[in-house]
Amino acid sequence: MSSDTILRWTPAGWATDPADPAGGGAEVARPVGHRVLAADSFLVDEGRVLALDVHWQRFLASLRLQGAAVPDPAAFLDAAVAALPRAGAWFPRVEALRGPDGDVARLLLRPAPERTATVVLRDHDGPDPRTMPRVKGPDLHALGALRSRAARHGAGEAVILAADGTIVEGAYSAIVWWHGDALAVVEGDVPRIPSVTERSVVALATALGIDVLHDRVRPADLNGHEVWAVSALHGIRLVREWIGGPSVAAEPGRVRAWRSRLDALRRELPAG
Repeated sequence: MSSDTILRWTPAGWATDPADPAGGGAEVARPVGHRVLAADSFLVDEGRVLALDVHWQRFLASLRLQGAAVPDPAAFLDAAVAALPRAGAWFPRVEALRGPDGDVARLLLRPAPERTATVVLRDHDGPDPRTMPRVKGPDLHALGALRSRAARHGAGEAVILAADGTIVEGAYSAIVWWHGDALAVVEGDVPRIPSVTERSVVALATALGIDVLHDRVRPADLNGHEVWAVSALHGIRLVREWIGGPSVAAEPGRVRAWRSRLDALRRELPAG
């Protein structure tokens, strides 16, 4: 297996698609005339994955919403699990594309990018580029452009705000925060990606008897609060700075303990 491998699902099983000849990797290699209907990525670390079943549920729900006609989606996901590497750190992606010859499902096997424990945020100050805010996949390219713009200002993640200035989500993450001893998340009726990692963090909080608040806040409301950006790749990242935003804080040891708890929820992949 090469460092970046693209497997296309067919009724007869896997076929291999060429990687990007320019060296951009599997992320950008896509057949001409195709668009992304749905996509889901997750971290595989030494054969262990967090909430893979929830990732599959989200992906299948997106396929239904998009009316995707990929061959036998359940068999595709079973074959994807069997094809995942059991050694090393990987960030695979399943995706459904629509092109002139119909819909196709693919598995992109990619080494995991560098992971970090902290992040700097910056508000996105332009129009919201999302076209399907509740479906992961169609807007990934536009959201990547937001994060790239944030990076030019020294930030690692861009925060999307609603028209009223309240927090929606990060380009590639969910934003959660602490009100004293209570965990807070963005209200459920706000159009955004249903974050698998946020769901896992909320489940942990509930199991520990911690109150979970659902709220709509502006960045300025979080002055003096501990803020996390959570995602499948990085898990929980402590926000150490919010450029042009609130002065964030941190309770000593809290994020470290929660990262350990989240890691303990990872499960071994079945034998491939």
